[in-house]
Amino acid sequence: MRPKTPRLAARAVIIHEECLLMVNAYPDGQSDLLCAPGGGVEVGTSLPENLQREVFEETGLRIDVGMPCLVNEFHDPASRFHQVDIYFHCTLRGTAHIDPDWKDAEQIVSEWHWLTIDELRKAPHKPDSLAAVAFSKNTDLKYDPLEMILR
Repeated sequence: MRPKTPRLAARAVIIHEECLLMVNAYPDGQSDLLCAPGGGVEVGTSLPENLQREVFEETGLRIDVGMPCLVNEFHDPASRFHQVDIYFHCTLRGTAHIDPDWKDAEQIVSEWHWLTIDELRKAPHKPDSLAAVAFSKNTDLKYDPLEMILR
């Protein structure tokens, strides 16, 4: 049974050489949908601390967490899953190279992609507003209303 309250997650908007880091967060190739790295928030830990941990677990990269840039909600009516993602502008602390042998501890993330804005627009991804937020010079916080997740 799904919880009665939405799950809270933090996600990283990381731009390197005009490319945005995206991951596939569906184990065993269940979907080709891409998202920004990040994940569920653990109780008693700040959003930036959670995000640094999640990005490292999924990619092996170290980041500094900046200001929030997007709040997005999505749901899957069939499973009653509802999640609220808070996206933060982040910068790399060190290399952008992801070791191809890196293994996500939870074995959920199986692919990493550095995508240009044109490549992102052609790739299946969520949220719909991510390209506009990630590649914009406008730093105002955006809200992307509840949308259905695609599988």
